[in-house]
Amino acid sequence: MTEKKETGTKSFVLRVDAETMAAVEKWAADEFRSTNGQLQWIINEALRKSGRLKKKIAEK
Repeated sequence: MTEKKETGTKSFVLRVDAETMAAVEKWAADEFRSTNGQLQWIINEALRKSGRLKKKIAEK
């Protein structure tokens, strides 16, 4: 994995079947997001809803 220290983000390879990827790409386009941005949003929402994501100071 590659880490970008200035933003705190990490890059990694994700293998997704073609049907799932097509659905994510369409969903992203429908919401005017990039595919990467949509995947980040989906992951963030799942973590938030499961209580596994710490709240940011600005969100309190």
